[in-house]
Amino acid sequence: MKLTKKRYLLGFTGAVLVLAGVRAAFPQVAENNNVVVSSKEEGVRSKENTQEAEISPSSKKHKILSVPDFKTCFPDTQAVQLSAAMKYGVKRVKNREDAERRKSELVYVGSNPYYHIDPLYSSIPYLVPRAAVLLQDIGQAFFDSLYVKGIPLHRPIVTSVLRSEADVVKLRRHNGNATENSCHMYGTTFDICYNRYETVENPDGPARRAVRNDSLKYVLSEVLRDMREQGRCYIKYEVKQGCFHMTVR
Repeated sequence: MKLTKKRYLLGFTGAVLVLAGVRAAFPQVAENNNVVVSSKEEGVRSKENTQEAEISPSSKKHKILSVPDFKTCFPDTQAVQLSAAMKYGVKRVKNREDAERRKSELVYVGSNPYYHIDPLYSSIPYLVPRAAVLLQDIGQAFFDSLYVKGIPLHRPIVTSVLRSEADVVKLRRHNGNATENSCHMYGTTFDICYNRYETVENPDGPARRAVRNDSLKYVLSEVLRDMREQGRCYIKYEVKQGCFHMTVR
């Protein structure tokens, strides 16, 4: 039998009517189809999201970059730092007793989770508030940087803080590099050593893996460079003393 245009249209119309009848009698058929399609689409979306999370740059560890050159990046001389110390610091502290009487001007920095204070023999753990905030921010930024680089946490070690006039006189007897008009006497200046760090250990957990001091020094130098470029401090890279000598701005 020859398929004419008229017969084709009649057949097509009949098929449409049959399907319409089935849909009217069994509406759940169409709903189930939609659910299946929706589930497939959701699965595809979930897979795409997982792949995006796996290749997301934020999930990758940051590299240790350090700075191009320590002396070039941290060149601030005694004269530059002294000017800032005299501007932002307190009147020169005469001795330990004088420092105790000046607690309204100074902040105690002897204990902090973000840095460690070495046993102090030629200085005392006090700073002016703006310098104490700077030291706190350095320690916290160092923690953050270690974390994003996948390095076990360590605390930087502060080796010198506020020096009284009496401390400077005593220090100059056996340290020819000690300056008579030291920035440390104004409560604006502190030293952070770059060849020693304190490992942050969990007393109930496993021992931390060893990290080279050079690696920690590179990370610390990145943090200090950022602080200096933000105009928050002056920094001198001290070779003989093995520290970053810095004064708040």
